[in-house]
Amino acid sequence: MENKQDLPPGWKWVKLGEVCEINPPRRNISDRSPDAPTSFIPMESVDEVSGKISKTFVVPYSKVAKGYTYFEENCILFAKITPCMQNGKHTIAKNLIDGIGFGTTEFHVISPSNAIIPEWVWYFIRQKAFLTEAMNYFTGSVGQQRVPKNFLSEHIIPLPPLSEQKRIAEKLKILMGEIDEARASCEKQLEAAKALPSAYLREVFESPEAQKWEKKRLGEVISVIESGGRPKGGVLNIKDGIPSIGAEHLNSSGGFNFTNIRFIPKEFYGVMNKGKIQNGDVLIVKDGATTGRVSFVRSDFPFEHATLNEHVFRLRGNNLLDQEFLFYFLASPSGQEQIKNEFHGSAQGGINQQFVNVVFTPIPPLSEQRRIAAYLKEKIDQAEKLRETLEKELETINALPQSILSKAFEGEL
Repeated sequence: MENKQDLPPGWKWVKLGEVCEINPPRRNISDRSPDAPTSFIPMESVDEVSGKISKTFVVPYSKVAKGYTYFEENCILFAKITPCMQNGKHTIAKNLIDGIGFGTTEFHVISPSNAIIPEWVWYFIRQKAFLTEAMNYFTGSVGQQRVPKNFLSEHIIPLPPLSEQKRIAEKLKILMGEIDEARASCEKQLEAAKALPSAYLREVFESPEAQKWEKKRLGEVISVIESGGRPKGGVLNIKDGIPSIGAEHLNSSGGFNFTNIRFIPKEFYGVMNKGKIQNGDVLIVKDGATTGRVSFVRSDFPFEHATLNEHVFRLRGNNLLDQEFLFYFLASPSGQEQIKNEFHGSAQGGINQQFVNVVFTPIPPLSEQRRIAAYLKEKIDQAEKLRETLEKELETINALPQSILSKAFEGEL
């Protein structure tokens, strides 16, 4: 940001402190009544995506007169503490009662002079490059690091004539509004796409037809329920060997996330008599925050040999159950509800092997199970592809503001 590229005619480079006062003193309001309604803006009121104030609180003046940061109408509030600073919690104070307000002491206040409009400063400091550079100036201990005042006052900013500032700021307002609308629409579609798998599962397992199916205790129709284990001393220092799959590797979509995979020695795997993963296994988290999460081991599972640790069960049905049908049932809202009812203990509690004796699973004919499994796979795969497409679209939308801001401050807008 400090590299001075060529500017359009009429623009100039200035220090922010030359056109703004950083942390200005409080004006004389000693005659203000202790009961006077006063605007108060805590950090949590500043939306980090939009940079807008979600809610301004109204409190008696006496409650904020001491120990809080003072500012006035059209001042820019800059969150100086990590992670609020780099997350974008920066805003313009507007619609303040009597033109004054108070907020957390973790705000730097930027008060613009007549040479610069608040929006020009606000859009400038919301650039990712600016916030990244600010991190290089952090002071204080880890977790309590802050941007010092002099970073703001000494930082160079391009300054066009006031009329140009207003023109560009108005254009930015329009463009950012369009981006906000596109983001809201995409987020709504994404939320709907994420709900589709559950809807498809409900369609099958809560249908009138499903109510007619025979039901059996899960324990009556499975041939295997077991978890794995790890060698004494843990596996943190083992860099290769046989992959050890734990709760953290089962994702919410019925698949796997192999980030931070752990390993057990081949020799340990060779003597294990349970917990070895096979194609077609239904895996279920048995304890912790994700108890009940279910994944299915398909033919594209990337490891020829793999095992479970002690936090995951593998299940295999007998000849009355299709494995993929079993997976979809246990992943369904009705299956999950039965599993969660067997959760015992605190937040780190879970389920034990006895859960299979109280969970009832539907048993339609095998041919029907296979038809249902194929139908659900097709529909849920389509939903997952839609979700991935929308997530990429949202990522593109979220990248637009920074691209537009860069062009604005280079005089290309």
